[in-house]
Amino acid sequence: MLPLIWHVAALDDLERIVDFIEAQNPAAAERIGNAIRHVAERLPDHPYLYRSGRVPGTREALVTPNYVIVYRVTDIIEILAVRHTRQQYP
Repeated sequence: MLPLIWHVAALDDLERIVDFIEAQNPAAAERIGNAIRHVAERLPDHPYLYRSGRVPGTREALVTPNYVIVYRVTDIIEILAVRHTRQQYP
């Protein structure tokens, strides 16, 4: 199993998403945060399960219809970003 590393920018993305949702609905914020972390924690089990990313060399794990984890697989799994699907990316 490959080690999983979160980039600081991806952790910032996650915090920003949870904080934004929490202002409106704390329970929903907790559910989304948990869902994102759950998908991320399972990446080492099946790193190639999710689609190839829009940026070459990346992959994208769809967490919900609204959130995607952008990651790269080398000798480790690097979580690069967490994005709302409506955000312009890359």
